[in-house]
Amino acid sequence: MPTTWTRTPEEFHKIYTANTDAFYRLGGSSMAKELDEFMTRCALNLWSRGGGITQRHVDMANQLYSRGQPQPKWLLWSLTNSIVEGEVFLPPVFYWNLAESDAKRGTEASRTFIRMLTNILLYLAAVDDDVTYEEAAFITECTDKLNAICDTTGVRKSKEPLNPLEFVTSGEPSFIEKNKVRTQTSGGDTSAKTEEKKEEPKPDFDTLMAELNELVGLDEVKRDIKNLVNLMKVRKLREANDLPVPPMSLHMVFLGNPGTGKTTVARIVSGLYAAIGVLEKGQLVEVDRSGLVAGYVGQTALKTQEVIKKAIGGVLFIDEAYSLSSGGENDFGREAIETILKAMEDHRDELIVIVAGYTGPMEKFINSNPGLESRFNKYIFFPDYNGDQLMEMFRIRCKKNGYTLTEEADKAALEAFVDLYENRSDNFGNGRDVRNCFEDMIVRQSNRVAKLENPTKEDLMTVLPEDLFDSEDEEKPEEKTEDKGEEKEEKKAKKKPEEKTEK
Repeated sequence: MPTTWTRTPEEFHKIYTANTDAFYRLGGSSMAKELDEFMTRCALNLWSRGGGITQRHVDMANQLYSRGQPQPKWLLWSLTNSIVEGEVFLPPVFYWNLAESDAKRGTEASRTFIRMLTNILLYLAAVDDDVTYEEAAFITECTDKLNAICDTTGVRKSKEPLNPLEFVTSGEPSFIEKNKVRTQTSGGDTSAKTEEKKEEPKPDFDTLMAELNELVGLDEVKRDIKNLVNLMKVRKLREANDLPVPPMSLHMVFLGNPGTGKTTVARIVSGLYAAIGVLEKGQLVEVDRSGLVAGYVGQTALKTQEVIKKAIGGVLFIDEAYSLSSGGENDFGREAIETILKAMEDHRDELIVIVAGYTGPMEKFINSNPGLESRFNKYIFFPDYNGDQLMEMFRIRCKKNGYTLTEEADKAALEAFVDLYENRSDNFGNGRDVRNCFEDMIVRQSNRVAKLENPTKEDLMTVLPEDLFDSEDEEKPEEKTEDKGEEKEEKKAKKKPEEKTEK
């Protein structure tokens, strides 16, 4: 069903200037006149693919001007006469110059331009309440050609641009579905066709349990997961013996700071549930707000539904789920929540949803919607790793990657991680901090070993205390925080684990 476009032309102009201003901060505003003319040509080409020009299109075309530039004064007849049917998209000259400049300077203004163009064109395509397949294909053609210039000139990779084919609302089959039909009828052997033939083996129960047990710390978390697995085993046995099984919600809330293993445990849970027959496949589909919420009216439900389809038979893991309800009453995140709640009801036996995030915001998120409160009744708290546990994780990384800590290096690293934990701030990254420390250590150790004339295998493996800290440019954690005083005690008090882990 077509959605209703609620943006006024003036509101769209704010969107246009917000996107162009963001680009000009990197690429400079000297090309504003050329950029506005180029965006107008793109809009005309886009709308010609969608079936023609209306007064609504004219109103929007008159909003395609950057801050400080004169506003266009298009009339319906002049805009209609300006359309060239079937015109091929040609990247503008200024974009070639921009990409070459990025390649020389190591910047990424040209990649930002692609994201800006995609955002604006998606809004323009939705002007008539419907994004057709042809319009989406045109946007893809634009982004593909611009990306090809970046690749040719050597511009460094940035975030992947949006794929507009995900936002088609015309009721036609999706691009992927069309491609499958085309290749199957032609007898072609494609990766999509090959993947359909493959059957993913179910995860091995014993392997997954061993992986759970080997996780550093998280004793209460492991106990909770094992209890849930045992409970589900018994439920399956009761079903097999025709005994009544009371309804039970399997959806969960994972509470805790970043880097505490929430995603890892969610993946293990999905595999364990598949191994005992609770789930059919056991795949983990991990998303955040950006993977569920679209940038314009009516598309969030479609985008969320596509994610849910991928998660059927496994676990949908939503990180920082509280962001879905943080944008006010008219925020598109609420549409995603309602779509997820409906899927949890429609697919209660084939989909498990795990929402995760910081403790305080997550509690507000669950309480923001009665449907969320009723469907999530299992809360698992992931505490911060202490200094000894951080050190254990560091040792595991070293061993796995063929590095050996000397006795002095081991002692220095332990002291640093204990200090890091005891003086942790709101930005404390837990396991992520360990990974960063390990990667920094590799760089320092490599720089030191590279200066040796004929390094031995032992030299390549050995980690010395000086490999842990950069004495010239980087202070040790304890040196950074030695004057914290009362602030240190306040942070300790703030970081005490929650006593309640289950609601």
